[in-house]
Amino acid sequence: MADRCLLAVFAHPDDETFRPGGMLALLARGGVRVQVLTATRGEAGSCGAPPLCTPAELPARRARELEYACAALGIQPPHLLDYRDGHLAEADAEVLVAQILAAIRATEAQALLAFGPDGLSGHPDHIAIGRCAAVAFHRAEGVAALYTVAVPASLAQALDLRQLQAVPDADIALAVDVSAAWEAKLAAMHCHATQLSASPLLQAPVERQRYFFGTEHFVRAAAREGGDDFMPAALGGYLL
Repeated sequence: MADRCLLAVFAHPDDETFRPGGMLALLARGGVRVQVLTATRGEAGSCGAPPLCTPAELPARRARELEYACAALGIQPPHLLDYRDGHLAEADAEVLVAQILAAIRATEAQALLAFGPDGLSGHPDHIAIGRCAAVAFHRAEGVAALYTVAVPASLAQALDLRQLQAVPDADIALAVDVSAAWEAKLAAMHCHATQLSASPLLQAPVERQRYFFGTEHFVRAAAREGGDDFMPAALGGYLL
């Protein structure tokens, strides 16, 4: 898998960890190059409870948290753009698509990971970056598949996760048991120290946390006919 690369395109520091971090760690352990492209510095997020920094310090703080989290997951250092947090929907989409395409060329990525049309949580930044990633996929002939992070309806119902946009269970293409990377994922989540208080599930009992964070789900949103989608084979030992 040494010649394989996944480019994960997200809006904020921590998007790469809380939902897909375990899968990213497992891919890296299997020899896949995993590169994260993050559009904003997350300055509209939490400073922590109690605060760990001032609002003025938050963008730099979250950029460092992103770097530490990627290191904890064992993936490549992140590439960080400089869009305004909370305003991606207002950005020039063609410019953002061009930046994603440049990252695809630089990494020679054969697979993309991003948010789907609902942004998972409905966040406008998530929706905007997911839309641009989808456009980039269709323009990048060398990319075999586009996957999107997801929560299946059965899991959302079991945990009463009303704030998330769940997808039908039948839409899930990859359900990844990340138990083997649990410690790495937990360490990466704690790297995003300013954001821990913003996630109610992190205040829940350990069993409930493992139920949600211990299996990661993905939709195969698009695929190129005849393309080499390496993801199922790379994750074969961890698929449920």
